[in-house]
Amino acid sequence: MEYNTARQREEDRFSRGAGKRRIRAQLQEQGIQPREVRLMRNKSSDYTSCNVLKCMIQSGESFLSMSVDALHHCRGKAVLKCRSPADTRLCWSFIHTFYGNIRHQQLSELHKVATQTTLMRLKVDNNAVACFKGQPFAQLTYLQWLSMAVNQLTELNDLAGPTLESLNLTGNSIQKLNGLQSGCFANLITLELRGNQLDTTDGINLPNLRRLYLAQNVIKRLEGLEKLERLTTLHLRDNQLDSLDGLSPNMKCLQYLNVRGNAVLDENALQCLRLVSKSLRALILSENPLVETTDYRMCVLILLPKLERIDKDPVSLEERTEAWDRIKERKEEEIPEP
Repeated sequence: MEYNTARQREEDRFSRGAGKRRIRAQLQEQGIQPREVRLMRNKSSDYTSCNVLKCMIQSGESFLSMSVDALHHCRGKAVLKCRSPADTRLCWSFIHTFYGNIRHQQLSELHKVATQTTLMRLKVDNNAVACFKGQPFAQLTYLQWLSMAVNQLTELNDLAGPTLESLNLTGNSIQKLNGLQSGCFANLITLELRGNQLDTTDGINLPNLRRLYLAQNVIKRLEGLEKLERLTTLHLRDNQLDSLDGLSPNMKCLQYLNVRGNAVLDENALQCLRLVSKSLRALILSENPLVETTDYRMCVLILLPKLERIDKDPVSLEERTEAWDRIKERKEEEIPEP
């Protein structure tokens, strides 16, 4: 900003100082006693008339965005990171908040989140939420990204997110995938369910889903995958699969499949890979019994000649040539003599 006189510069400096003092006083009224508050202009805001400031409490307790004109009115990029109960109480008074981070607060219910109707991203990891009944997510009509990792969830009933694109439920105790229907999650692209107690993949009816992470469950059966027509990534590491039966030809977009650390014993258990041979480009099979007992890379390449990577290593030209030669030999053996 340019100043015509030294007096204008001094008046602007006094005005900014008064705004800072007003925000400090409002923070203290809310029970926040930071050792030091640093205020700076948020130049990334498109709403220059709001004079958006970013407030950082140096004690590490909070990271908030607010307007000089009102503590709870900010039309710029608003971020709330709550790391103490006092922070959590304060954050409910804000409106026009886009991102909320409320971790490690021992919260069992989230009804106050309903006041944050402009939220686009919400992180509620490491709390004590046990179910979705009565939770306010249906009221958050702009919410695109939700993480509720390491809570106490056991089921998905009553969860709906028509605008959600990413949902992270890692580290809960979910046993069944009921409620994951396309009508409730029409825009969901990424679903993370690592570290739960699932024994099957059945129950996911999400045709638009692109990435599905199911590592570290107790999955024994692949079921219902024919509904995942646009899935590109399927992560099943550290489960209890002894076969890949259940893969479907409807999975025409599948490019990456990780079944590391399962119980796949021999090449007969891999026959269903043919159903996704046109699209699959990377397969992770390490830490299965199959790896120790057979020339599994060649077995896989015969089934999937278009693969580009097996485990960590790319498919070499020599391997691909040998695989095609074996495929050709098998076809010739199948031709009956005249």
